[in-house]
Amino acid sequence: MGMTLTVGVIGAGRIGKIHVDNLRGVSQVRVKSVSDVAIDHLEEWAKEKGVEVLTTNYQDILNDSEINAVFICSPTTTHANLIKEAAAAGKHVFCEKPVSFSVEETEEALAAVEKAGVKMQVGFNRRFDPNFRKIRELVQTGEIGTPHILRITSRDPQPPGIDYIKTSGGLFMDMAIHDFDMARYIMDSEVVEVFANGAVLVDPNIGEAGDIDTAIITLKFANGALGVIDNSRQAAYGYDQRLEVFGDKGSAQADNNRANTVEVSTAQHVAKEKPLYFFLERYTQAYIDEVNEFVRSILKNKPVICSGVDGLQAERIAKAAKKSLDTGAPVQLQSIEESSAVIS
Repeated sequence: MGMTLTVGVIGAGRIGKIHVDNLRGVSQVRVKSVSDVAIDHLEEWAKEKGVEVLTTNYQDILNDSEINAVFICSPTTTHANLIKEAAAAGKHVFCEKPVSFSVEETEEALAAVEKAGVKMQVGFNRRFDPNFRKIRELVQTGEIGTPHILRITSRDPQPPGIDYIKTSGGLFMDMAIHDFDMARYIMDSEVVEVFANGAVLVDPNIGEAGDIDTAIITLKFANGALGVIDNSRQAAYGYDQRLEVFGDKGSAQADNNRANTVEVSTAQHVAKEKPLYFFLERYTQAYIDEVNEFVRSILKNKPVICSGVDGLQAERIAKAAKKSLDTGAPVQLQSIEESSAVIS
């Protein structure tokens, strides 16, 4: 294969475009093809980015023998089938989260990947955030001792549009799923029990669409530790992303990223910059690093940092959270089996 990875990107929405930009920054990568259901508005963009082939048919990417890896950035409902087809075509796969809305579909997709012997990475970009990585390292090296409590705050600056809410799979599946993955990653232990409380406090339309916009989720880990996640669809002051691990020897916390770290103190007030406003600004480096690591894992034949199993486990926690919200009771993760009903 040489030292160049030729890539095709399926789905040129916001996230697909970000990946194209970041892939172009990797010297060993050639972004050859991009497919999207509508490409008229993409022609200028594709030319500017040096994309050689722009097509409405993703099969063109899978049938191209030059392409070694595909990025799946299309809507969630298409992921599982695309993974299966890409694996069957012998392509390595980078798939955006969640892998699917159904534990069963995700398991089928993972089986196809395993059978084909290709690599698959799931797009939980926060694993690659330098601050969160550092906290994981502190837990791994034992610096803060045995972890007892994990606290994650994850609040968006503003809610997405109602159309998105209707198809996103719900707050647990589209938003908190990042926090579920982060919980497993930081604690290096499986979640065994989930208890979720939810409310509609930001926008009644979100409730009418069948979702919540505010949540507190409590986790129990296999290693005995406890976790708590709080989510809101709307933080007036920006994108709020904080994390703390508390252990028997100490604690480690990651604060928000800001445009600068200057603090101004006067007789009237003490002020510093608000957190960065949007996930694209907050996680710029994480998006770059996850793409670099995916390329590296293929070219150097190393394991991926965020695997299909990681994707599956986060989905199972999301399902358990939804079940807990619906029943008002804690849910054992074991009860979220392969036979779990598909969320329509």
